[in-house]
Amino acid sequence: MDTPGNPPRLVHHTTESPAGGSYLESVGSYLIRVAAEPQLIYCPVTDRVGQFGPLNHSGRALRNDGGRRTNREGRVCVQIEVLGRAAQPWTRDWDPAKKPGWQKIMAAARSWGVPDVFPAGPPAKYPGGSKSRSRTIWQSKGGHFSHGDIPGNDHGDPGAIDIEKVLYEKTGPKPPTPEKPKEKPKVSVAHLVAAAKKDVPAADGHVTHPKEVRIVENALVAEGLLNKAYADGSFGSKTVTAYAAWQRSKAGGSYTGSAADGIPGLASLKRLAARHDFTAVP
Repeated sequence: MDTPGNPPRLVHHTTESPAGGSYLESVGSYLIRVAAEPQLIYCPVTDRVGQFGPLNHSGRALRNDGGRRTNREGRVCVQIEVLGRAAQPWTRDWDPAKKPGWQKIMAAARSWGVPDVFPAGPPAKYPGGSKSRSRTIWQSKGGHFSHGDIPGNDHGDPGAIDIEKVLYEKTGPKPPTPEKPKEKPKVSVAHLVAAAKKDVPAADGHVTHPKEVRIVENALVAEGLLNKAYADGSFGSKTVTAYAAWQRSKAGGSYTGSAADGIPGLASLKRLAARHDFTAVP
């Protein structure tokens, strides 16, 4: 290669012939005879692949651009002739997922660092389409090019092939994403105490830290100590009475008299949290 420091690329051609049958051999022989062979030839009907030479050696399917030897551009300049016609894009009704031969071609290109992009844009429709054949893009960008992108050349192949199909990569089924452990909601004793002090003397419906209060109220409902109608996020007198009942009869039997005042402490809240899937914090 003349410019191995330039990015690797792959050039798409069409043979302007039918596909299937023994066309791969006959067209391959013709390309050798006229000294215009690429590195690879592919039949989209049979999924057969032919190779004329190493991918890191020059092909002969491109015209030179003035004094620059176009076939020798870049780290590699892999060229592939696909059996088909530019006016009838060969990717039509073609499923790359069922074509292991094509998948191997793409894997080989990727192994040489050819990126999965078309720097000059998708191949143009043929006939009727046109490309700028930018020398700047051709010489400085790596990726996939159509014959119609190459400076110094006048062919319009391969036509408007589907680049998403062309760049297909078999990755296999994705492994299941491990589920993240669900984080338990946190309820602060300090917030509950503040809520009890503010909500009880206030007007009905007054709320302080309602999200945390509602978690505790739902737990008290589940324990059979609070009517569901009062699980409203307000730490009012009904919730205080219910929490006092929890302290007396459910929290280990260690709360009696004034200790069972319905105002949460960390120890009693931790016991409630252990039974109802939340975390008690100071």
